[in-house]
Formats: sequence, C-alpha cells, structure tokens
Amino acid sequence: MSRWLYSSLVNTTGVLALIVVVYFVTYTPWLMNSVSFLLSDSFIQLNTIFLSILIEAVPFVLIGVLTAGFIQMYITEEHIRRWIPKNKYKAIIMSCLVGAVFPACECGIVPIVRRLVKKGVPLYAGVGILLTGPLINPMVILSTYMAFGNHVTMAGLRVGGGFTAALLITLSISTLFKSNQLKGPLADPVHKEAQAGTNRSFSYKARGMMQHSIDEFFDMGKYLIIGAFIAASFQTYIPVKSLYLFGDGLMYSTSVMMGLAYFLSLCSEADAFIGASFSNLFPSVSILAFLIYGPMIDLKNTIMLLSVFKIKFVTVLLLLITAIVFGSIIVTQSLFL
Repeated sequence: MSRWLYSSLVNTTGVLALIVVVYFVTYTPWLMNSVSFLLSDSFIQLNTIFLSILIEAVPFVLIGVLTAGFIQMYITEEHIRRWIPKNKYKAIIMSCLVGAVFPACECGIVPIVRRLVKKGVPLYAGVGILLTGPLINPMVILSTYMAFGNHVTMAGLRVGGGFTAALLITLSISTLFKSNQLKGPLADPVHKEAQAGTNRSFSYKARGMMQHSIDEFFDMGKYLIIGAFIAASFQTYIPVKSLYLFGDGLMYSTSVMMGLAYFLSLCSEADAFIGASFSNLFPSVSILAFLIYGPMIDLKNTIMLLSVFKIKFVTVLLLLITAIVFGSIIVTQSLFL
C-alpha cells in the first residue's frame, strides 16, 4: 500500500469518526437526556459552549486549510517573488490590504500564513495578513454594521483603528525579526515532490491540494480543540461579573474588554453582536477595544500560533498587539469619542 493511500485512509477514518462523535453529541437528544442526571449543569454548559466554538470555527478553518492547500500546489516561490514588493514598507501596506479580503477568522488564517511564509513571504508580510484578515474582511464589517443598529460609526472605527494598529504592529515585527520564526525545517518533506511538480496535470495537483488540506486540518485541528476547550472552561467557570469589581475607569474597562476578547475566543464574524450586548455596561471605546483585539489575538489562536511559530516570536507578537491596540484605543477616545 502506497504512503499516499495509507495516509488518505487514516485521514478519512479520522474525519468519519469526528462526524460520528459530533452527530451523537449534537443531534441525538435521547443520548444527552439519558445521561444528564449523571452530569452537573456546569459540565453540560461547558459541553455546549465547547461545541458551539468548534462548530463556529471549523468552517473557517476548512476555508483556511483549503486555501493553504491551493497555495502549496499552485503558487510557486517565483510567483511570490513577483507579487511581493521588494520595498519593505510597500510590502507591509500590501499585506494588510490583501489580508482584508480573506474570508477567514483568526484560527482559519493561521494555516494560510504558515504556508505563505514557508513559500517565501517575509514574516512581517505574513503578520499583516494574519492581523487584518480576521479583523476587517467584508463579512466582519457587515456584521459590525448590523450589530450596532446599522450605524456606520463603530464599523468605520473598527476598520480604521484596526488597520492602523495592524500597520504599526507589522512594522515593529519587521524591525525585531529578520528570519521566518517557523518551527521545524522550512521545506515540507512530505510534500517535496508536489512542490517540485510545477508541470504536473490538473488532476495530480487537485489530489495533492486535497491531501495537503486534510493533513493541515488535522495538524491545526488538535490545537483548535485544545484552545476551544480552555476558552469554554473560562466562560463556564469564571463569572463575568467578577471582572467588574475593581473599578470603572476608561483604562480599567478597556483592559477588561480586551481580556474578555482574549479568553472568550469568539469568531470574528460574530463577535460584534456579543460586543454590542455590553453597551449598557462599558463605554463605546472599550467595546471598540474588544472588537479590534479579539480578531488579532485570542486564546485558541495563541495556541495555534505556538504550534507553528517559535515561542519568543508569539510572545513578542502578543505583547505588541496588546500594547499597540491599548494605545490606539486611548488615542481614539481623545480624537473621536
């Protein structure tokens, strides 16, 4: 049995097993009813939140891994060299603009960026796509507009503030890191033949794209599951009201909302509706911090990044995002709100 066929059978079996588990847990009420008397309410809530995060995130992860598979099989290093401007500052601006058209959430964008960086995209350009992709793509802008009563102000501030923060963060990364910061070798030995086969037939490339996407999905999926479980545990066992006990100033409320964005790990296409629900508790500028910070970095996204990049890079990126978003929110408050 060839290695490709064996790998395909293993991956297909894994997908079928995942479908069966989700079906029985989600769509079989009698199963939950039959064991509910053995489970605490908090555990059932944990299970519900955990599944909701997975169901919300998996479609975008699938989009991400399919895009990564396409990049692997159809985009060559020569294409990358032609498309990316040689000037660092032009490349930074271009990457942030390109990221804005990717229909991916913060976890779905990770495999795309990993594949681009492996193909030769500079690290700082990959970070630009990583930050703006989940933050200001058309779906996110529309959901923000609708969540805040069809008012353009919050959607506009999210786009403008988020894009400015992404530029500053990307520029900082370009100064601090010169290498790609990926874990493991730059070349992917499993798909070395596929990378070399630029003149292969369409069917060969399509098969290679699907194989690579499956491998990428299982590679990223386990970290998504770990992150989703930790985020669900936080939402279940840490009362949100406990965060309101230490004051209500601008800096405190902004810190609280950024902390919530990190630990709740919401999908960026839906977080505006959650943010709008805090309107009677927090000022608009703090909610804006929630909307900008969460898509850039959250708990499940951090765990996925740690599986791809070196710890030092992820730590610095987390600190930069936190500091620059917080600072930009303070500036926004003084200028616009």
